[in-house]
Amino acid sequence: MPDAAAHIQHMMAEEDLLRANWYGFLARFLAAPADQVALSLAAGFDSQDDGTDMGRALGVLSRLAQQTTPSQAEEEYFNLFIGVGRGELMPYGSYYLTGFLNEKPLAHLRGDMARLGIARAEDVKEPEDHIAALCEMMAGLIAGSFGTPAPLAVQNEFFQRHLSPWAGRFFGDLERARHARLYQPVGTIGRLLIDIERDAFGMEA
Repeated sequence: MPDAAAHIQHMMAEEDLLRANWYGFLARFLAAPADQVALSLAAGFDSQDDGTDMGRALGVLSRLAQQTTPSQAEEEYFNLFIGVGRGELMPYGSYYLTGFLNEKPLAHLRGDMARLGIARAEDVKEPEDHIAALCEMMAGLIAGSFGTPAPLAVQNEFFQRHLSPWAGRFFGDLERARHARLYQPVGTIGRLLIDIERDAFGMEA
């Protein structure tokens, strides 16, 4: 008998499963350096280049993933997000919205997490408003990782409060970052996903 998560995924609309998968993909690439499993996953996108902006970004990512070793991906990730002192980019909602870490946007997020039954993982040291964590939360709301799949109205509220105000700017900065090579098309994919979601939720309103 399939487990509950598999049953929920079976019952989900195809487009919602695709949305959850895209958010999960971004979370995986942004939470930690791409390992060989992640690079192999990205390399498999070579058949997705259908001439659209998203397809072209996937094709670029596929080619770069095939040429990148895990050690190179780790060095790039370090330069982009960690650095000596700090990385080239600060992937936190509070920083993008206020210029400082651990400000009101993080407090608002923690309140919404408690209300939605989303618990912080004990082994995660980063603040919860890290872009990878937010993408993972969005994937979980869509797929039902925190219970049943959240209604579109709940997804929309979370997206509008915690991703829409800044995530597009972050992904645009990632596209243009000096140290971004493998992560340049990841930035494009993220920016395009945020645009698609913003337009889709606008149509639902």
